[in-house]
Amino acid sequence: MRCFALAQAWQDSGGHCIFAMAESTPAVERRLQEEGMVVERLTARVGTAEDAKETGHLAGKKDAAWIVVDGYPFGSAYQLAIKAAGFRLLFVDDNVHAETYSADLVLNQNIHANASRYAKREPSTRLLLGPRYAMLRREFRRWRNWQREIPASGRKILVTMGGSDPNNLTARVIEAIRQLSNPDLETAVLVGGSNPHLRSVEASIQKESMRLIADATNVPELMTWADGAVAGAGTTFWEMCFLGLPGILLVLAENQEDVAAAAGSMGIAWSLGRGIDVSASAIAGKLAELLNSSDSRASQSEKGQKLVDGRGADRVVAFLSDLQLRRTVESDCEIFWEWANDPGARAASFRNKTISWEHHTQWFRAKLADPKAILYTATNEGGLPMGEVRYQMDGERAVLSIGLGPRFRGCGWGQKVLAVATERFFQDFEVEFIDAYVKPTNEASLKLFAGAGFQRLPSEVIEGQEGIHFVLERSVFA
Repeated sequence: MRCFALAQAWQDSGGHCIFAMAESTPAVERRLQEEGMVVERLTARVGTAEDAKETGHLAGKKDAAWIVVDGYPFGSAYQLAIKAAGFRLLFVDDNVHAETYSADLVLNQNIHANASRYAKREPSTRLLLGPRYAMLRREFRRWRNWQREIPASGRKILVTMGGSDPNNLTARVIEAIRQLSNPDLETAVLVGGSNPHLRSVEASIQKESMRLIADATNVPELMTWADGAVAGAGTTFWEMCFLGLPGILLVLAENQEDVAAAAGSMGIAWSLGRGIDVSASAIAGKLAELLNSSDSRASQSEKGQKLVDGRGADRVVAFLSDLQLRRTVESDCEIFWEWANDPGARAASFRNKTISWEHHTQWFRAKLADPKAILYTATNEGGLPMGEVRYQMDGERAVLSIGLGPRFRGCGWGQKVLAVATERFFQDFEVEFIDAYVKPTNEASLKLFAGAGFQRLPSEVIEGQEGIHFVLERSVFA
């Protein structure tokens, strides 16, 4: 599902997607094909040298810009083989299972992800770490600014144990709900079409005040309907965070253990550990406690929505573009001057007067010499400068300015440049807040910062003019 979300974001940026799979189900293939994505079946054993060769051959035949690899059988040798074949590689990781990393990008969206765990990586390998990159499907986007109401007593329960649920934990959760004494409870049980226990689950709730939904296509609506959930700690957890849905997590697979533990310690959800070890009565007791505590549900909801803003897939796509980001150098002085004096740039600036060459060169050299001023130049793959991003640091805060060359405006480059520059800046410098100020008439920048997850604050006076204040906290990147 996270690769599906990434594929949707890639489509939205104008790209095409091919899913190369050794294993699948009819329901998954049908869903992909309905979205206009091509499905190709691979014959080699997953993660082997033959697999890498077959995948590389397919990518070459399809003229693929990137290969995205997601799965635990893929390790260090697989990465090296794909890179040796000349392809750009995004490696989706969860628990640092490879000995070394040579991919162009390594993505770990989990709460516990940190750079120290990836010490054995190539210098050229860039890390995309934390829930900032949690990739949600397109259907969640329209709920981006939705706010949950927390009733005094919860009575609507969502149950979802993922697509397959081989241990039939769904049945155990249903038994737990039966143990609750509240006759007003409503329950929606989500199961995947590949669930081998679908018929038995269906039969078990025919006489209950529960509804069974197979292969749900309206997951956001169900999550906004519910007051609480019992769920696996996989992709569903990030969706719950985004919609502020409080709940209880069961670990369904080894890769979910650290996620569930971190969510529990941070108060984002209550974790009961490995699902197969948890009794129905234990689930019932914790669920009753959650439904009866509006304070607990409100706290979980607030923390979850702060953690996941739903823009993760778009941020990842920004790193898959031809955009390059480097520190600004002396030879950029003239192009910065030309950009600064462009009529569009002057109209958007709080200082509208044309900038002289003499004044610009003095300012430019002073900024390059100032350790508190961080300047980046964005270029395309051929090295042509497209725009610039500046950060002026002051203690734990930094003020951001961004500008694009006239020919690169209105093409979506602003979002990509801002995403890449912000990630680079937070990785390299100990700053907690990034501030940006925009004139109320600058619709493009207002949309840019709002779309990048910046919080809009009350207006301030900048250079004698009204300025809309935006801020982004480092905590969002945790």
